[in-house]
Amino acid sequence: MTETAQADDTGPIASDVVPGIGTTLAGITMIAMLVPVRRGVGDPVVWAGVAFAVAAVLSFLVRRHSDVERRIAAPIAAVSSGAVVLLAGYALNQGVTAPTTVPAISISIPVVFIGFLTAGLTASISVADYYGIGIAGLKRRSQLTLTLSVVGLSGLLVPQLVMFVLAIPVYPFLETLSEIERLVATQLVSQIGVVVGTALVVVAFLRTTDRDLSFIDLRRPTLREVAWTVAGLLVLFGTLQAISILMQSTGVESAEHATAQRAQESPELLLILVPIAILVIGPFEELLYRNVIQKSLYGTFSRFGSVAVASVIFAGVHVLAYATAGLGAVIASLGTVFGLSVVLGGIYERTDNLLVPALIHGLYNAAVFANLYLIYR
Repeated sequence: MTETAQADDTGPIASDVVPGIGTTLAGITMIAMLVPVRRGVGDPVVWAGVAFAVAAVLSFLVRRHSDVERRIAAPIAAVSSGAVVLLAGYALNQGVTAPTTVPAISISIPVVFIGFLTAGLTASISVADYYGIGIAGLKRRSQLTLTLSVVGLSGLLVPQLVMFVLAIPVYPFLETLSEIERLVATQLVSQIGVVVGTALVVVAFLRTTDRDLSFIDLRRPTLREVAWTVAGLLVLFGTLQAISILMQSTGVESAEHATAQRAQESPELLLILVPIAILVIGPFEELLYRNVIQKSLYGTFSRFGSVAVASVIFAGVHVLAYATAGLGAVIASLGTVFGLSVVLGGIYERTDNLLVPALIHGLYNAAVFANLYLIYR
C-alpha cells in the first residue's frame, strides 16, 4: 500500500467492524454453497466450495475473538474466499445453480451465483483487513469503485447513444447499398460513435474532477517502451493460450463474443475490424479503462490493487457482449477478459504511457479478427 492509500487509515482502526463485515459475507457464501448440498447435489466441487467458505468464516471469527493477528488470519480468509470464487464459477459453468424463487417478486435467483459474488466481496474485505484498512478507508474505496464503475458503464452506453443519433440520417440509404457497402457504412457510423462517445465521457470526467488533458499519459515511446510493447503482446497471447488450455482441460465452456457471432454470417466484417481494432478499439478502450479509470484509482488503492479493480470494472462492462450463452459460460468468458485486462493494466502501470497498452490491445484484437476471418471465410 502507498502512503496515499493509507492516509485515511492512520488513526485507530475499528478492529471489529471490517472483520465483522467479512464474517457476515463469508457466512452468506457458506449458506449459498450449502443450498445445492441440501438439495442432494454431491458434486465434489460444491463440497470443496463449502469447505473453503467454512474456512473463511472461521478465519474471520478467530481474527475477531482471539489474539491471532490479521497478518495471519486475513490471508487465510482471502485465499479461501478466492478458492470459493473459482469453485462456484466452475459449478455454475457445469450447470449447478441451485435456483430459488423469491415469492414476493416471482423471480428465480441462482443461489450459487450469490455465493460467487459474496465470495469475491469477502476476498476484498480480507485484503482490506490485511492492510489494516478501517471502515472509513473501506467506505472511501467502495465509493470510488462505484463511481468509476459508472464511468466505465457510461463508456459503453454513451457511444451506443451517439451511434443511434448518427445512424438516423444514414439508415434510409442503407438499402440502396451492396452488402459490403452496408457493412462499411455501418461500421463507419459505429466507430465514429465510439470515438465521439468515449471522448465525451473522458472530457466530462476530466472537467468534473478538475483535471485537464495533461492527465492523459500520451507520448512518444522510448526504446524501453517499445520492448514492453513487443513483450506485452507475447505475454497477452501466452496468457490467452494458458487460459484456453486450462478451460479445455477442465471442461469449462465459454460464451462467444457477439462480434464473433455476427462474423459467422458476414466474414467480411472481420476484415473491416482489423484496422478498426488498431485505430479505434485499442486506443479508446485503453484511454477510458486504463488512463482514466485505473489511473484515478492510484491515489486511493495501491498500484497492484488499482490494476485489479480496474480489471474487474473492465470485465464487468463486457457482460452484454458475452451474454450469448448461459450464466456459467458468461462468467468463464469474463474471467478470460479479466486475465487479459490484468496484463494490459500491469503494462500501463509499468510504463505510464497510454500508447503502449493501446497498441498491444489493438494489435491483439486485430490478430484475433484476422484469425477468425480465416476460420469463417
